[in-house]
Amino acid sequence: MGLLEDVVVNAKSAVNVMGKTAGKIVDISKLRFSAAELNGEISKRYESLGRMVYDAQKTDNDATDLVRECVVAIDDLYEQLDAVNEQISAMRNRTVCKGCGAENPQSANYCSKCGKKLEDPAAGEPEEPAQAPDAEPEAQAEPEEPKEE
Repeated sequence: MGLLEDVVVNAKSAVNVMGKTAGKIVDISKLRFSAAELNGEISKRYESLGRMVYDAQKTDNDATDLVRECVVAIDDLYEQLDAVNEQISAMRNRTVCKGCGAENPQSANYCSKCGKKLEDPAAGEPEEPAQAPDAEPEAQAEPEEPKEE
């Protein structure tokens, strides 16, 4: 009976893993659908903006305020789209290059498309602050070192 129990336990753990994987795939699919909806809404807003500018030009009206409102709305939609895309990348264990938008493995240090250094979200940017304090004492030490002759 020990062997049969081991088989049952292994089968249950395999089913659990498969269930979690299927759930993850469903979540990614929902996020992709949301991204597609946002892209569609952005396209509609661009079309509306174009029509508004055209109509204003035809009728010699000033549409500056309306254009500004449309631009703000489109920017908000782009921010939402970026957030959804970041969630998708995180779920797929990928990181997005800030330079070109290409997806790379999270373990990558540089973008495989453009070569830009990828930011590590967990580490932040500790290199620059660590270098700045080192540079300051050296800069202060230099004026003291020259000797008057």
